[in-house]
Amino acid sequence: MRRPFAVLAAALLAGAFAVPAAAADGDDGFTIKDPRITESSGLAASRQHPGIYWTHNDSDDGAHLYAVDSATGDTVATITMTGVGTPRDVEAISVGPGNQLWVGDIGDNLGGTWPHVWIYRLPEPEELRDLTVRATQYVVKYQDGARDAESLVVHPKTGRVYIVDKQDGDSRLYEGPAELSASGTNVFKPGATVENLQATDATLAPDGSTLVVRSYFGAAAYDWNGGDLKKTGRLSVPFLGQGESVTYTADGSTLMYGAEGAESSVEPEDAPRDAEGADKSPSGEGSSATGEGGGDYKVGALAVAAVLAVALGFRRLRRR
Repeated sequence: MRRPFAVLAAALLAGAFAVPAAAADGDDGFTIKDPRITESSGLAASRQHPGIYWTHNDSDDGAHLYAVDSATGDTVATITMTGVGTPRDVEAISVGPGNQLWVGDIGDNLGGTWPHVWIYRLPEPEELRDLTVRATQYVVKYQDGARDAESLVVHPKTGRVYIVDKQDGDSRLYEGPAELSASGTNVFKPGATVENLQATDATLAPDGSTLVVRSYFGAAAYDWNGGDLKKTGRLSVPFLGQGESVTYTADGSTLMYGAEGAESSVEPEDAPRDAEGADKSPSGEGSSATGEGGGDYKVGALAVAAVLAVALGFRRLRRR
């Protein structure tokens, strides 16, 4: 999704507050080389193809998914979905039980005014090659009215689908029906609060124990707790520019963070530990946070202020 200049500039300057990502468990990150992928907005680690990550552009690219090999950064398969009409704003992708790919056409460039959004489901191919695959399309509405969202997760054990909306303040976790219907409207109900994160993506640990939600400036970890989220801490996020995506690796040991842009990078950070009583945030408060609740926006405010100061300085120099 395209962003106003101030937001993008803030994201760039916010990198000064971030600690560089460190390689974890042998995964050094990679660069997406495919020139077709310029707005990578979602990321999902394949379970049946080790080292493969699924991604997509967010708009103006048709119904395409790309399988990227993390060893090389090359696209090794392109899926063209049929049976889904024309996607509007594809913002998220998740792998569910049975190696099903779930795609969230849930963005709303009109600020939360679409009468409905869509979710697509299709089987992940057993063979990685260019394919046309028929997907199932689900119509989705929210119980409390239309809204913008960029985060979709599928519980790895139950297969239930959840959406985190995108707000300037607190966001909400929305729960879908136990089974989505392809013939009617699926109403997602508001649930737990996601504190002070303008959520751009989310991911569930492979064992379903932990939810990680990211924003432009940071991320937070939550005990899943049956959907009754309990925040455990802020997480460090590598500075990549316009931060848009996050996924657990297939083994759950690492979080992989991605961004929009041509030849965008995907970088690793250690996943929060999920052993009983262990610290969920390896970096404590995290470099992107200045405290519980509000860290993202304090950093963002400082960055925006810096951008405005620089812009004002240039204007004064030009006038002289």
